[in-house]
Amino acid sequence: MGKSLLVRGARQLLTLRGPSGPRRGTALRDLAIIESGAMLVEDGVVSSIGPARRVENLAAARRAEELDASGCVVMPGFVDSHTHLVHGPPRLADYEARIEGKTYQEIAANGGGIASTLRAVRRFTARWLERQAAADLARMAACGTTTVEAKSGYAQDLAGELKSLRLLSDLDGRPLDIVPTFLGAHVTPPEFQGNPESYIDFLIRKALPEVARRKLARFADVYCDEGAFTYAQALRYLLGAGRLGLPARIHGAQFEDLGAVRLALETRAYSLDHLEALNPRDIDALARSSIIATLLPGSVLHLGLTRYAPARALIDAGAAVALATDFNPGTSPTWNMQMVLSLACSQMRMTPAEAICAATVNGACALGLDGRTGSLEAGKQADFLVLNVSDYREIPYYFGANHVRDTVKRGVPLARGKELTLS
Repeated sequence: MGKSLLVRGARQLLTLRGPSGPRRGTALRDLAIIESGAMLVEDGVVSSIGPARRVENLAAARRAEELDASGCVVMPGFVDSHTHLVHGPPRLADYEARIEGKTYQEIAANGGGIASTLRAVRRFTARWLERQAAADLARMAACGTTTVEAKSGYAQDLAGELKSLRLLSDLDGRPLDIVPTFLGAHVTPPEFQGNPESYIDFLIRKALPEVARRKLARFADVYCDEGAFTYAQALRYLLGAGRLGLPARIHGAQFEDLGAVRLALETRAYSLDHLEALNPRDIDALARSSIIATLLPGSVLHLGLTRYAPARALIDAGAAVALATDFNPGTSPTWNMQMVLSLACSQMRMTPAEAICAATVNGACALGLDGRTGSLEAGKQADFLVLNVSDYREIPYYFGANHVRDTVKRGVPLARGKELTLS
């Protein structure tokens, strides 16, 4: 028999239990809180959860190791459903240039931006990139993330993209769950400069089949926006990926809306991410779909912009909204989903409950993992946090803070206070 763990004493136990699928509308505010609750974990899975008096009296609970959460909030671990984990050094020169008034597009035109990261990822060894990604995963875990989506897309040649995807495969389960995405169509690389159509041909004929054959990615992603790929180019790439069994994810409407919702509908995308420039006329169509609108306020903050995604309009229309960090070296260098919650509340007028739901169960839905994680229910993975707050609203209220006392993955503590025990 495996190890058992009894979590007891929680002031608020946020279960987020509910029907399958993403939460929408008023359901996004229902955290299914148990006051003075307890949870029993067996073999890494939640076996029982409910009022303390019931759970603590179970025979298995009396034999379990105890995790004292007295006075704390216990909640599901964050599901960060949009990151660029393998990236090389931070883009510090870009950061200074923006402070001096240069735009994202101007920096890219001068050889910075994604192009500078592309050169780095091609140049650095797999071992160096693995150390960088592992360190970032440790920081994410310390801030409460237990499942992460991670994209390639910073090499834009076949050898470099395969190197990045193999690295993600090697890091999966050490100890966070990593969902790999092939972001082949990120930008047009130097070898195809001025000829993006030929680059899309290369991706469809060579890169996508190789990624699919090696089973290195769960999804394919595209950047459809100003300075990246057009609607027609993105559609051709995603349809090619779909024929190989790689479902779509989309970066869209970050700076310009080139038909992001139409593209997502035509390709049956799991998620449509960014949406700061979303056409208001498309909100109802998105709300009627199964697509998860993944909002990334960290990138807006770091770029020094003021136009955030229309979270309030999306939620009120009935869209399924998720939140993620967009962790990357140029436009959103944050590991902390708690900070993302703060931005969602203060800048996008989401309630704390909506933000928590969007960062857990809806993030899991965006990855097709809601049957496994994102909420604390019997039969799901015991991926949870113990936070040094007495009310869940304190999590976004104290912006920039890390409230995590314990990060627990499949019933095993990963981060306890300042001490990390990551492999």
